[in-house]
Amino acid sequence: MKINRIKFKSTVGEASISGKRCLLMKPSTFMNLSGQAVTEAMRFYKIPPQKVIVLSDDISLDVGVIRIRRKGSDGGQNGLKNIIYLSGSDGFPRVKIGIGKKPHPDYDLKDWVLSRFSDKDQKLVADRLPDVKGAVELIVDGDIDKAMNLYN
Repeated sequence: MKINRIKFKSTVGEASISGKRCLLMKPSTFMNLSGQAVTEAMRFYKIPPQKVIVLSDDISLDVGVIRIRRKGSDGGQNGLKNIIYLSGSDGFPRVKIGIGKKPHPDYDLKDWVLSRFSDKDQKLVADRLPDVKGAVELIVDGDIDKAMNLYN
């Protein structure tokens, strides 16, 4: 699998996940506008929201904690907010990965979200990536309940 083409305002690639052909996208828009990339691909391939899986960060979760949801609100995450707004649906599964709260209430949220992980936090997130992969495989396979039971 190579993610090496530019399409849908994203760097894209194709992969086989659980025997199904999947498009992987890393939007090249600002994160707050990632709905532009996602909905462009959804329209082109006629993909319903429930067949889209969004991976995102989440400041309300401790570093490395995974939270899988079948659908729901944006939870204050602006990229999810834009996807919901532009697609007209909150009915897409999402895998949220905790990055922790900002270190101080006065700290700028944008600076916190865009900052580098400490070595310790980077290891915590890296150690959870196999679980993220396992969760995505189960979701693609149609077993989101099992993914939530195993990884939430």
